Amino acid sequence: MLDIAEELNRWAEQGRDFAVATVVAVGGSAPRQPGAALAVDAEGTAIGSVSGGCVEGAVYALCEQALRDGETVLERFGYSDDDAFAVGLTCGGVIDILVTPVRAGDPVRPVVASALAAAASGEAAAVARVVSGPRELTGRTLLVRPDGSRMGGFGAHPELDRTVAAEAGAFLDAGRTGTLEIGEQGSRCGAPLTVLVESSVPPPRMIVFGAIDFASALVRIGKFLGYHVTVCDARPVFATRTRFPEADELVVEWPHRYLERTDVDARTVLCVLTHDAKFDVPLLKLALRLPVAYVGAMGSRRTHLDRTARLREVGVTELELSRLHSPIGLDLGARTPEETALSIASEIVAERRGGSGVPLAGAHTPIHHEPGPKAVGRIGSVA
Repeated sequence: MLDIAEELNRWAEQGRDFAVATVVAVGGSAPRQPGAALAVDAEGTAIGSVSGGCVEGAVYALCEQALRDGETVLERFGYSDDDAFAVGLTCGGVIDILVTPVRAGDPVRPVVASALAAAASGEAAAVARVVSGPRELTGRTLLVRPDGSRMGGFGAHPELDRTVAAEAGAFLDAGRTGTLEIGEQGSRCGAPLTVLVESSVPPPRMIVFGAIDFASALVRIGKFLGYHVTVCDARPVFATRTRFPEADELVVEWPHRYLERTDVDARTVLCVLTHDAKFDVPLLKLALRLPVAYVGAMGSRRTHLDRTARLREVGVTELELSRLHSPIGLDLGARTPEETALSIASEIVAERRGGSGVPLAGAHTPIHHEPGPKAVGRIGSVA
């Protein structure tokens, strides 16, 4: 749901009634991950997607029905061996879809509206919804913010509110979306529960060091991939808004000094395009010791060998050097700045998603990889 928060927030602000269908769980070669959503308003306008087209029509009808009767429903869609043209995922996957009406007067509406407003404005927040369990709890919603404050809840079950809030906070800290299984004892409501937790976090950072023509192309593709992109260069004549109109931020400063003072996290990617030892060595010495997602450095193989030798001389260990992607990018035969940017972006995506970078044709590898640790927990379950 939060993946289409900007448009849904406008609907909420306009007072529109709508129903939102959210992917809860996937199996096999399903095209969308948990959290992907399709919404339909009372006028029949639709936004978003839950399957890339396979079951959109059927999900649209479920949303219309939810708007009429006000009922939250959980529906499973999968491939039909008997009829490949039946409603289902012909790619062979299975998806579970939670359809929630959000209408004037519904108890979930103010909670959903607050979650959408937070996500649309780039604030961090997690929204937890009961997917399955006692009927009176299905669809109930809890909003959790980074400071621990919360809104909504699960009725007369304060212990459950606290349990889910704590778990949702952990999901939020990791920027994860997924399902949480709570056993009968842990739920405090006499039955096991499945809860979908969606996290909205500010976009990850891409910091590009070196204001060269290749950097301009990388900025554009970084924005396309959803990164907040910063360009840093010590030379003011190159780090200009005219050269980088799409960058979120331009910084004129020695690269390593900027990296020392700026905020990075486990989703940040650092792309070093300067290939100049006086910039690269102090910058990479620091970068390879930070808990970031990716560190890549441009240069020829000769430049790479010289660079790694210089880094060893200043105390960078072999373990730290093993984190360095250099020469940067995948082997696509790239020549132009745009092709090179695509090569770098491809390596970043492969690193993020656990891909191999080899052609899918004949590779016998999964098309869709699990994005990091599985976002599934189990609390208070009994054998």
